[in-house]
Amino acid sequence: MSETPALPAVSREWHLLSRPVGWPKPEDFALVEAEIRQPGPDEVLVRNQYLSVDPYMRGRMSAAKSYVAPFELGKVMQGGAVGEVVASRVDGIAPGDHVLHFGGWREYATVGAAQTVKVDANAAPLSTYLGVLGMTGLTAYAGLLRTASFKEGDSVFVSGAAGAVGSQVGQIAKLKGASRVIGSAGSDEKVKLLVEEYGFDAAFNYKNGSVSEQLREAAPDGVDVYFDNVGGDHLEAAIGLLNQGGRIAVCGMISVYNSTEPVPGPRNLARLIQTRGRIEGLLVGDHYDLQPQFVQEVGPWVASGALKYRETVVEGIENNLEAFLGVLRGDNTGKMIVKL
Repeated sequence: MSETPALPAVSREWHLLSRPVGWPKPEDFALVEAEIRQPGPDEVLVRNQYLSVDPYMRGRMSAAKSYVAPFELGKVMQGGAVGEVVASRVDGIAPGDHVLHFGGWREYATVGAAQTVKVDANAAPLSTYLGVLGMTGLTAYAGLLRTASFKEGDSVFVSGAAGAVGSQVGQIAKLKGASRVIGSAGSDEKVKLLVEEYGFDAAFNYKNGSVSEQLREAAPDGVDVYFDNVGGDHLEAAIGLLNQGGRIAVCGMISVYNSTEPVPGPRNLARLIQTRGRIEGLLVGDHYDLQPQFVQEVGPWVASGALKYRETVVEGIENNLEAFLGVLRGDNTGKMIVKL
């Protein structure tokens, strides 16, 4: 057992006070002080250095039955975090080590050994373990290669393509031999980034006109794989251009997360009969068995610069909520990270 260094008595953390209806409002949340709990057997105390904010967290703010338990009212919220161990009662983890865990939205977290993964701060920047080499990266890798059954020569369309997952999907597809990669994004600046830095063959700003028409122009030979982060008109457009045997991996539908009324589904689902296409939902938690393969293949791409990534970094625990709302607005380019 290690000795605990001098620590502050309290840690600031974010609580959910009420379940948002439509867009989350600041009054639905509170930044509070909580006593720091020393680790018990098989636990570590971590000083968080980087926190993740992600679109899926909006779903956890609702009480609706879903694939993961909702955030509890009046209690600390959770999310990916990476930080330095300051006290440990776990064999093999010592103060000074860095770990990845899901006790985010706070400055200090006491977490069990089973919920932590040691990471190497010398192998890659710590923040990358929340993004390009973390859960978002594995989501892109598993969704493209397993859920969408990508194969060399496929034409791939990615929505939300300048985001953390989408940008990696497009680049992995190119690195593995896609015939054409098309992305959609919400600004001309992001469109330029997709083509000039990430190597997409074509990209368009969905705010500049009909998604269906812009996609048809960008994908004259149709789409074999659609990686969906947006839903709505993007999903309908992709179904409309799906080639025979086409596959759609549904990772997210950020366009409907804050809707207060039921959203109409795609009007052209009958086209799946003609194309023998399929749509399959994607949850990264079902694919953790791919983690070693993912790190082995993608790690060298990141190290060599073959796979590029961007991070949008917001500083300070007090700005955690604003960073999360920024993700819902599409303010981020690449992974949204909060640096403490």
